[in-house]
Amino acid sequence: MLQTKPFMLGRLTGSIYDFPEIGDVLPMHSHTESDVHITVVAKGAFLTRGAEWEREVKAGDVLDWRPNEAHEFIANEAGSRLVNIVKGGG
Repeated sequence: MLQTKPFMLGRLTGSIYDFPEIGDVLPMHSHTESDVHITVVAKGAFLTRGAEWEREVKAGDVLDWRPNEAHEFIANEAGSRLVNIVKGGG
């Protein structure tokens, strides 16, 4: 089951998502201008989907989301991890 840990390092905020099992899902969602983020694939591999696209990503990949851009992640490897870093909001 997906596990989430928020973090704050000075002005830097975000969340760490751990996917213990293959098939664990961070469901389709989007963000506003104030909470849009980048995603760093820290470990493992994922199928990432949007409204009209899909892409396989792996450790070391970085995704830069736009406000209101829908996206989801499905773990392709047990023990995969994402780090989301909020880039909006000031």
